[in-house]
Amino acid sequence: MVLVTAERIASVMSLANAPHTFEELDELVAHGLPKDALRSSVARIFSGADDRKKLLYRIVPEATYKRRKESLSSDESEKTERLARIFATAQYVWDSEDDAREFVNKPHPMLKGRTPLDVSMSELGARRVEELLWKLFYGIPA
Repeated sequence: MVLVTAERIASVMSLANAPHTFEELDELVAHGLPKDALRSSVARIFSGADDRKKLLYRIVPEATYKRRKESLSSDESEKTERLARIFATAQYVWDSEDDAREFVNKPHPMLKGRTPLDVSMSELGARRVEELLWKLFYGIPA
């Protein structure tokens, strides 16, 4: 049973042709997501322009981002999908975009005082954040 669907992840990225399966999402990521997918994901996580720029350029260096015409590389697309997946999962768990935004940006004791956003910059870190979210969702003590 999948609770956070490919469609939910795609909605965070505001993809025009939303994938219906994880296989379709994987294909989109492998071929390069549109630059707007990253911009949309970052906008969901931060409301301030300065914070959005910092996160965007943390994923794709500024000069590289400005050179990109329409699509991100597969590596940049993977990072964008990971960011959207973590936010979509937090939004599902908290049932609120505002609460999800607060969760990903607030230091958490189960992550050694780091924010879920910082921890999820790597795939293994993202898995730790997802595990924490599901424990919170199901009320499982950590």
